[in-house]
Amino acid sequence: MGKYLAIIGGLVAIAGGIVLVAFVWWIPFVWLVKACIPPVLFFGGLIALIAGISSVKDAARTKQLEAEAKAEEDKKA
Repeated sequence: MGKYLAIIGGLVAIAGGIVLVAFVWWIPFVWLVKACIPPVLFFGGLIALIAGISSVKDAARTKQLEAEAKAEEDKKA
């Protein structure tokens, strides 16, 4: 019974939120969305930059380890 009550409560909360945003707080909601776009772009770009740098470092490290492993195999053979 608790699962169904949670689902119904969630649907009521979603509907209430949509009604309040659409009819009561539309202008402040638009201001909030506009205010969130620049920080989201900044931090999203920062995360992408860090991920790209990490990927380049990992690729370089992998090449180095492969070269070391090949050199080690050549010494043994």
